[in-house]
Formats: sequence, structure tokens, C-alpha cells
Amino acid sequence: MAQGSKLIVALDTIDAGRARVWADAVSPHAGLLKLGLEFFLANGAAGFAAITGAPIFLDLKLHDIPNTVAGGVRAVLPLKPAMLTIHAAGGAAMIQAAKQATAGAGVDRPMILAVTVLTSLGHDDLEATGVGGTPAEQVLRLGRLAVASGADGLVCSPLEVIMLRQALGPAVKLVVPGIRPDGSAAGDQTRTMTPAQAVAAGADWIVVGRPITGASDPGAAAADIAAAIR
Repeated sequence: MAQGSKLIVALDTIDAGRARVWADAVSPHAGLLKLGLEFFLANGAAGFAAITGAPIFLDLKLHDIPNTVAGGVRAVLPLKPAMLTIHAAGGAAMIQAAKQATAGAGVDRPMILAVTVLTSLGHDDLEATGVGGTPAEQVLRLGRLAVASGADGLVCSPLEVIMLRQALGPAVKLVVPGIRPDGSAAGDQTRTMTPAQAVAAGADWIVVGRPITGASDPGAAAADIAAAIR
């Protein structure tokens, strides 16, 4: 683990062996390693425990009735993830229940991060689901709700970092996916920024997946990004 690194490397695969190889390569340059829904569904707690080298950001994006989400949070507490995601759109009671469910973890309590608007969604996508206004307006609405309901931080696109900092202040932790180094393909992300731009805007951590794990040398790719934002 690189102490103080703002880089989170997303190990997006269902192959536990591949994830371990990536983790070994990138951990010297990363502050955290992210395991998402596909990895956790395929490999469970045993797969989680096999990934070492840096603290784990468990990105499950829980979204259900408050009691169910609280139960889900309690179920993963023994794994001691450093961060855990829920959807801000689940509402105030759900966010409060998730935060309260971490109380018994003591010093191992995970940071509860509320996902605002997925970085794959643009204006037309939100409109199709019945959400009026721009993505930025929805991010701010959900961000304010989540922080008021007890979330430790937010997951947002890099384009909303400055806005959220101005609205919510410096204490709220901002974890930012949708990061694409110069020359990288956007893929399924629609609201993106380079690593240096996102950190300059005020991101606490940036999440980078395919530009690192898809590189011929993931360790070198992680080192380059870590150096760019140091």
C-alpha cells in the first residue's frame, strides 16, 4: 500500500486469481483496492479475504429497504472493508440505517459512501427514468440528502467535485470514478476527467480500473497515475 495515495485501483473481474495478480502489481502505488459487485458475487467472503496489499473499498452499491440494507452492512462488517457503498437514491431512512449498522464495528467501522449519479448516466438517461434537471442538479440534491442523513462521503463524477465542495464543505469525503488518463478510451463512462484534473478539483480519492488493469504492465500504469496526482 502506498501510504497517503489518492489512487484507488478497481479490480473489476470475477477471476479471483487475476484479481490477486493485479493487487500484487498495483498495491505499492495504491491507497485502496476496489472490489465490486461482480467480484463479490462470484467469490464471496473467501475471495475478498484473498485480496491483500492495501485496504479494500467494497463497492456493492446497496439499495433496498432500510432494514435489508442494514442487514447487508452488518453481514460484511467481519470482512473489515475500509469503505462500503450504498445508493443515495435509497433515501434518508436507508442511509441512516446503513450508518447505524456500522456502529458495532468500532475502529474497524467502514466509511459509508453514498453513490449519487452513476458516471455512465447522462442527461437523457436520467430523463428517461423520470428525473428532471441536469445530472449536476441531481448529484447535488442526492449529495445533500446523503450527508444530512449520515453518510461519510459521496461517490460522484469528477465534473461535480467543485460544486459539491462548495456546497458541502471540506469535511465530506469525495470518491471519484470516471477517471481516464490522457489517451484512454472513455468506455461506458460519459462524465470523465483526467487523474490530475480530478485531484486538483478536490477529489479525496480517484478510482481507476481499465486504464490500469488493461495495461500491458498494470504496476507501471498505476505508478504513472500515482505520480501524476502525488
